[in-house]
Amino acid sequence: MAHGMRSDTQSPYLEGDRDWRDTATRYALLPLRVFLGVTFIYAGLDKLTNSAFMSDSGAGSIGDMMRTVRDSSAIPALVDLALKNPVGFGYAIALGELAVGIGTFIGLLTRLAAFGGALISLSLWLTVSWASDPYYYGNDLAYLMAWLPLVLAGASVFSLDAALRARRRQRGAGRR
Repeated sequence: MAHGMRSDTQSPYLEGDRDWRDTATRYALLPLRVFLGVTFIYAGLDKLTNSAFMSDSGAGSIGDMMRTVRDSSAIPALVDLALKNPVGFGYAIALGELAVGIGTFIGLLTRLAAFGGALISLSLWLTVSWASDPYYYGNDLAYLMAWLPLVLAGASVFSLDAALRARRRQRGAGRR
């Protein structure tokens, strides 16, 4: 304390600022969640509706893409596994992206959906975009990093997870 003044009290002017910060903190991950959800829904649907992509070979096919990146990937064995059935792998990636996108966008099992998104991004980074030079040209690494806050924090607002939590709390309070 200096000159007998208390320094541990807050000015009433900071209380409004604190409310704003608390609100901003609660909503901070919402734009990221919406962006990743919409992007992964779009990516999944784009793959599922692109007959050229869902082919073993040919321009723009998943098979040709996998063969092209095989020798430059960090884990060629993972690419070899995908090459055993490129069309099946393409469907698995597309359906995984769709499920991750929907779960993230609506906020249902958000941490699990984000973990799935992180795994998809990690596998694409280690295979498709591994040879990007400089590394930041490969967007899969950036997507991997973007998923991590949602893996850690989940969805706090405008989500089915939050609605289910509130319902459980309400039921728990009603039993007391």
